[in-house]
Amino acid sequence: MASTQARTIKIVLAYDGTDFAGFQRQANARTVQQVLEEAIAPIEGAAVNVAGAGRTDSGVHALGQVASFKLTSTIPTRELRQALNATLSATGSNDVRVLSVEDMTGEFHARFSARAKLYRYRIVNADLIDPFERRFAWHVPRTLDLDAMRRAAQALEGTHDFSAFQATGGKTSTSVRTIASSVWTESPLAAGGRLLIYEIAGSGFLKHMVRSIVGTLVDAGSGRRAPESVAALLQSGERAAVGPTAPPHGLYLVRVDYETAAPVSFS
Repeated sequence: MASTQARTIKIVLAYDGTDFAGFQRQANARTVQQVLEEAIAPIEGAAVNVAGAGRTDSGVHALGQVASFKLTSTIPTRELRQALNATLSATGSNDVRVLSVEDMTGEFHARFSARAKLYRYRIVNADLIDPFERRFAWHVPRTLDLDAMRRAAQALEGTHDFSAFQATGGKTSTSVRTIASSVWTESPLAAGGRLLIYEIAGSGFLKHMVRSIVGTLVDAGSGRRAPESVAALLQSGERAAVGPTAPPHGLYLVRVDYETAAPVSFS
């Protein structure tokens, strides 16, 4: 009997990262990869390995994470989406949802086929933080100079060696990345203060790179460093010279792009 041809499945998912130890499967810890694989296994009738586009850290959220896996089951994509979400609910994983399911060509891989990503970081810049925001934004009560943060952020655009912003232990063949856009926006909060949103889009990101960048930009907004110092940091590559690593709960993986080989702007 001929073996069943394996399908390549692409899923887009969203999750609240608060109670996950990141995306990648770990021993003795709950991860997004783990709960997805456990939801897919009953449909396939066998263990399935899920690959994610980005290995989001513990506490980091996703609005548009992408994952891929091989499946021999002939279940239609619409029914697969429904089945996965039903299983996730039944097993108590209400903090992750599969938004879409697609059949892809055999060579597609969520991580290795990705061409660009968009990350977002949220800061509540106010005296107090709404308790419903505390798991989804960094509370910075001191007043921040947004103009200084914007000037510092602009220095990151283009192709640079981002080794200064890479966490110790990061494994990559090169620390050179191309950033298409690095932008701050703000909006007023009903209870006073501002919601500051940082969005950075680029060809790829190093371990803790976005959080290290945010911590450094907040330093610029706090007057602890000159906005112009960011360009010097890129040149120096000195990890000890960057700002603190921003907490994970303000960070979101918003989108993964597969359409073009060139980095794109997600404006």
